[in-house]
Amino acid sequence: MSARRRIMIVVGTRPEAIKMAPVILALREQPWADVRVLATAQHRQMLDQVLAAFGIVPDIDLDIMQPGQALTALTARLLLRIDDVLATERPDLVLLQGDTTTVMSVAMACFYHRIPIGHVEAGLRTGDLDNPFPEEMNRIVAGRLARWHFAPTETSRGNLLREGFAGDNIFVTGNTVIDALHQVAERELDIGVDIDPDKRLVLVTAHRRENFGEPFRAVCRAIRHLADSNPDTIFLYPVHPNPNVSEVAREMLAGHERITLCKPLDYLPFVAAMKRAHVILTDSGGVQEEAPALGKPVLVLRRETERPEAVEAGVVKLIGTDYDAVVNETNRLLRDGAAWRAMARGVSPYGDGRAASRITEVLRHQLAA
Repeated sequence: MSARRRIMIVVGTRPEAIKMAPVILALREQPWADVRVLATAQHRQMLDQVLAAFGIVPDIDLDIMQPGQALTALTARLLLRIDDVLATERPDLVLLQGDTTTVMSVAMACFYHRIPIGHVEAGLRTGDLDNPFPEEMNRIVAGRLARWHFAPTETSRGNLLREGFAGDNIFVTGNTVIDALHQVAERELDIGVDIDPDKRLVLVTAHRRENFGEPFRAVCRAIRHLADSNPDTIFLYPVHPNPNVSEVAREMLAGHERITLCKPLDYLPFVAAMKRAHVILTDSGGVQEEAPALGKPVLVLRRETERPEAVEAGVVKLIGTDYDAVVNETNRLLRDGAAWRAMARGVSPYGDGRAASRITEVLRHQLAA
């Protein structure tokens, strides 16, 4: 490859930063790649701490986040700001990850500028535009506009083939989140939160937009009941700053001696918390991928998932937000050792930690063609 290719890698949220950090680091080692990192800062602090953990400083920072930002206003601001960046930077290609509003907006702007897109974590689908919202729509739009599709699994590749994408443009790489996890999980990590070391830990993450309101309140009621009825177990909940989450969580869970509410954990402390956990309750996508690789049973507070592989492997279970389901399924893992061991097998269907190197090699061949 004679000329260096300018590759812009876009990150907007904490999960994007985690999953793109290995790609950024791998491409920066390539003599043919001139890597530029654009941070939209759709999530400000949660993005910054992940990039810092991997030693990455953005070349361009849009600082787009505003308190209480609505999706329409966020999308409009992103499109206008990204349009200016693309006109100035003129990258040869743009790499996007996942399904955020940042991803959808950047994909649209690249389409208008006729800049080719590589979509990392391509092909995830639930088949329901309302779940997760707005992520299912975001990834469909990004996928439709992308030239190269880096699918984490054969299931994701099959989704893309059924939607009519050319097989020659789909590459099964594994998920880069496992690359990131492998890079940090063996370190000596500290949660940084004072919790009883002699009790079992249930780690909770819950923030999804479709669960706002009564579904989330039902989850909180269930967590409080579980804490009341399991004196040998503590609950750690790093609370998302969105007021729809934080205000309800503090109203319903604060003050219980076995429930610890804290600010969102930085990436390294959060990995430490996953390693320490006995069971994980989550509505996060990334946790469904990371926790099974650490041998942690995951109960998903959603009705559908775009990550069915771990469910099929028996290490993740969808339970929704119904009070009785959350209580019963969590108690089953806390009180039935055989049920817990069946889900704590360390099975990871999402890769071997080499996804970033595969993406780099595909791009080298594609850009030389």
